[in-house]
Amino acid sequence: MQIGLYTLSDLSSVGNNGQRVDAHTRIKETIAVAKLAEQAGLDIFGVGEHHRLDFAVSAPTVVLAAIAASTSTIRLTSAVTVLSTADPVRVYEEFATLDLVSSGRAEIIAGRGVFSEPFPLFGCDLQDYDALFDEKLALFDLLNKSERVTWKGRFRAPLNNAEIAPRALQPTIPLWIGVGGSPDSAMRAARLGLPMALAVLGGPYSRVAQLTALYRAVGQEAGHAQTLRVAVNGHLQIAESSQAARDDFYPHYSQYWLESSPGKFPGPRISREDFNRSITKDSGPFVGSPAEIIDKISLLHELTGMDRLVAQIDIGGVPFKKIAAMIELLAEKVIPVIRKL
Repeated sequence: MQIGLYTLSDLSSVGNNGQRVDAHTRIKETIAVAKLAEQAGLDIFGVGEHHRLDFAVSAPTVVLAAIAASTSTIRLTSAVTVLSTADPVRVYEEFATLDLVSSGRAEIIAGRGVFSEPFPLFGCDLQDYDALFDEKLALFDLLNKSERVTWKGRFRAPLNNAEIAPRALQPTIPLWIGVGGSPDSAMRAARLGLPMALAVLGGPYSRVAQLTALYRAVGQEAGHAQTLRVAVNGHLQIAESSQAARDDFYPHYSQYWLESSPGKFPGPRISREDFNRSITKDSGPFVGSPAEIIDKISLLHELTGMDRLVAQIDIGGVPFKKIAAMIELLAEKVIPVIRKL
């Protein structure tokens, strides 16, 4: 099982003396975190895409290219690319260039997007939410496989024997579908035979198991048994003790949901009592001591057979020093045990 980290680059005010960290600092720290992740032996690092002033990164491939220049082995992915509002030709060109810069380490997680801002920003109608994604996903898959493309669709100008350049170093750029928990999204990925990157942000792990079982059943029925893969993406906070992890995580977690809600207005602040109740051995974010984190990962692997765990450890303005300390704990006390298991 591969283990990695991802960031959404939110600019929370927690952890910075009540002041929101600036985008320049956030991006510099993101590059430094990726370097630490590689040194710790992690397999993959992802960068999210948002188009709001409370997030630092709207162009993940640029940041990933900077990371590529400072690393040599860790794989690099978006988390996610909002394909619904993008031009698939441009997306392919950017990721193919990233693949060349990184010597074949680029991947992409394509999603429909939880936030609505990209749709009016790029001239897309939110009412076409599903149709946009279906068409652009199909076109990207074609571009990924062919250096010359003839194509016609609804939302983009047609292509007539168009040259798609440059070509990636890898035969094709690995493409995952981001799934937020919708059975329809899981089944879409399964029918296409594409790997599923499943966001597990809360709730019981039994629900994750059901969704993964549905994905595998539909994929196998469609004849894609050999290409089905599952990644679990979620929040992680690790400390030497369970209490320390909860005490460290709560201010950042609650502030993130307050400041960075997908809606136009701030979301409610989760109470400490509700936060504590949400974290059990078989539910909620990955929060706890090294032993607890190992148990939660092992349980999810048993339930889902997941191929990857990709965790966010910088949510809500966690200071860089704490992020570095958590990576060290993961490297020394969690990853060796998980790999042995």
